[in-house]
Amino acid sequence: MDPDLGVAFAPGPSPSLRPEGAPNPHAWRGQSPVIGVVAVGGVLGACARYGASLVWPTPPGGFPWTTLWVNVTGCAVIGVFLVLVTEAWAAHRLVRPFFGTGVLGGFTTFSTYAVDIQRLLDTGRIAIGLAYLGLTLLAALAAVWTAAVLTRRALAWRSR
Repeated sequence: MDPDLGVAFAPGPSPSLRPEGAPNPHAWRGQSPVIGVVAVGGVLGACARYGASLVWPTPPGGFPWTTLWVNVTGCAVIGVFLVLVTEAWAAHRLVRPFFGTGVLGGFTTFSTYAVDIQRLLDTGRIAIGLAYLGLTLLAALAAVWTAAVLTRRALAWRSR
């Protein structure tokens, strides 16, 4: 260890300038496919969410039903998906990051939800903003839980 630099040197002809305990930069090579599928899935999910906002636009000052239903639907789908890939079949290692993190992460939206709440509050619709905040949270949790329970029941029924 060189006290002036705070760097550990590996024995041998080529010194390592990587600090002790620092991650190996070559470890990222194995993550490239995961990063790629998350990015592609995210683009697809975000495009689907944008499409939903075009089909069902929220009028200025109106209740953000589209964002609410996008988030609730995405939570229900993740409930089904995670039960299937963890309990019913062995998925390829890239399926979960592609669909769960990428597609559904791009489809559902916390940022738009937060902006919708802020807009409602800024326009003086405080009760509606707070109702939207609570309704989205409760509906999303109920959707993921219900979808997971129903998927498990369907799998149990199917295996009889």
